[in-house]
Amino acid sequence: MSLLIAEDDALHRTFLKSIALTVLPDLQHVEETADGAEAMRSFDRYHHDRVILDLQMPKVTGVDVARHIWRCRPETRILFWSNYAEEAYIRGITRIVPEQAVYGYILKSASEDRLHLAIQGVFLEEQCIVDREVRGVQRRSRDQHAGLSECEYEALVDLSLGLTDKVMAARRNVSLRGAQSRLQQLYLKLGLDRSEIPSGTHGPCYNARTRAVFLAMSRGLLNSDSLKNEDALLQEWFRREGRQD
Repeated sequence: MSLLIAEDDALHRTFLKSIALTVLPDLQHVEETADGAEAMRSFDRYHHDRVILDLQMPKVTGVDVARHIWRCRPETRILFWSNYAEEAYIRGITRIVPEQAVYGYILKSASEDRLHLAIQGVFLEEQCIVDREVRGVQRRSRDQHAGLSECEYEALVDLSLGLTDKVMAARRNVSLRGAQSRLQQLYLKLGLDRSEIPSGTHGPCYNARTRAVFLAMSRGLLNSDSLKNEDALLQEWFRREGRQD
């Protein structure tokens, strides 16, 4: 058994390694990396079958590292170990998990015993172990009434990247009216009914588009890491379309 620990904090890496050596009796090789780019290079070299992965790391995010790992070897078992239970991170992981993959998501605030059980469950017993708080966010994101649908999330991403309605429609292969309908549904989900935006002596108090971005950021639906990833995808689309960014 070969284990990769990708975590930018040296004390956390030492802590994780000590627990892994205790829990995994067949562990033969442990590799430690301090950033996402180094983690991908280590995986390409050693093809680790077990990975403990921090989500927010220098150079390359944990989500991108996991995408790279699962693209190369979808059977690799990954335990995400993170400070964050925001929907932006959780949705980012949910969108890349291969079918039948075994993985876990444990918050750094979890007890040491909980971490022991997670490592054992994911790496030895083929169980998907997800913290209760994270499961709650997953359920809300899947609830069509409380959470954003995939179409609404795409509209939010495109809005946050500054795209016009026409470019949104072209990128998502829908009509202009369809793109605008998605935006209206997004506003409603965020509690931003445009007909109810307060007005003052200078007119409407909010611009609906920019207010929607603020509400999404404040609720953890978006963050800087997810937007950087989405902007990279957008630039790829521009290149394919022969457009200027």
